[in-house]
Amino acid sequence: MNITAYARRRATLLEKMHALGGGVAIISTAPEVMRNADADYPYRHDSYFYYLTGFPEPDATVVLVAGQHGKNDQAFLFCREKNEEREIWDGYRYGPAAAREHFGFDAAFASDQIDTDLPKLIANAPALFYALGSSAELDARMQGWLNTVRAQVRAGVTAPSAAFDVRTMLNEMRLVKDKHELDIMRRAADITSVAHARAMRTSKPGLREYHLEAELLHEFRRNGSQFPAYGSIVAAGPNACVLHYRAGDAELRDGDLVLIDAGCELDSYASDITRTFPVNGKFSGPQKTLYELVLASQQAAIAATGPGRLFTDGHDAALNVLAQGMLDTGLLDKDKVGSLDDVIANGSYRQFYMHRTGHWLGMDVHDVGDYRDPSVSATEKPYRALVPGMVLTIEPGIYVRPAPGVPEAYWHIGIRIEDDAVITPDGCEIITDKAPRTVADIEAVMRG
Repeated sequence: MNITAYARRRATLLEKMHALGGGVAIISTAPEVMRNADADYPYRHDSYFYYLTGFPEPDATVVLVAGQHGKNDQAFLFCREKNEEREIWDGYRYGPAAAREHFGFDAAFASDQIDTDLPKLIANAPALFYALGSSAELDARMQGWLNTVRAQVRAGVTAPSAAFDVRTMLNEMRLVKDKHELDIMRRAADITSVAHARAMRTSKPGLREYHLEAELLHEFRRNGSQFPAYGSIVAAGPNACVLHYRAGDAELRDGDLVLIDAGCELDSYASDITRTFPVNGKFSGPQKTLYELVLASQQAAIAATGPGRLFTDGHDAALNVLAQGMLDTGLLDKDKVGSLDDVIANGSYRQFYMHRTGHWLGMDVHDVGDYRDPSVSATEKPYRALVPGMVLTIEPGIYVRPAPGVPEAYWHIGIRIEDDAVITPDGCEIITDKAPRTVADIEAVMRG
């Protein structure tokens, strides 16, 4: 674990707090959640908390104190006490002493001390920085700590007079990845690429969607991934036209396509790949026509993605290719919808392409960060320009449901091709290139 990276992020946040007059930041991790009876869901920490700490245990809070005049900044951790009996049942706990040393905090305390110690830390602080309105429980606890401080007013103690949403600062920090993060994301992309190729090789008529899901999960875990980054979409035949379909028990039928949108999470960072391939290993004529249309649109989007380009440039490039393809294939009737410009202006393309071409990617699969430029004060902010270190997906698609006037040869075909792109000084790096993507490559892998 690179503890220096977490310490550097805490220092960056403290600098941002100083720019607003200083104060105290309070960020807690996610709670454990019961699944049923006495069984928990697998634990996954809060992304903001982990981004600043690297600390993996539940029931923990990080407190950052931005000292006056930029001096005496401090980072504290509240975490569970050592408990040998609970460790027999639940596994190792760091405890405050080991946590302080291992994770580089100035001090660490037991979680059950927080209601006593927090009011002391926020007393006389000019402002609080926390996740405003994120939960009623947090807001209530914050109100209790503030009331404890306000009760000391006759002793000359003042309570913070301002509050800022710490997530706004952290979102901007998380949007641009450092080398430590990009190294993990490249490894996650490699694992997921291998898993998609494995699913392709496994596919054959008569299997079920859950069979391919099992192959994905096996490959994720076999290579060290802790979790899937999200619920895997394995959609056979008409199910591929349902955007958020989950792997079910539908049969993989000869002649159909199967769409897989799946990614692993590795060391808290997500990957996100979509591939579409024929169940039997060979694209039919109509399937190949639409597949190569989507692939061409993705290539246009990749060419339009790089430093200084707007976040929306890739989408606009893909949309132009897709919309023209809809006219060329007869999915859209030129006599009814008009020219390419008309199709884009009136939105008639949305019958077959109804989502954006990408999103931020990082600790969350739909990662944090404004898509519009936060430095502009106008009501209608322009979309932000891309800078090196940002990571986003590029994922055009086409989804053809039966409808009057739509050529029947294309009915029930759903195709999406999704890759993960790192913005570099010279353009963008597709870190998921190891997942077969062209018609020739997919058919070759499936023959093998």
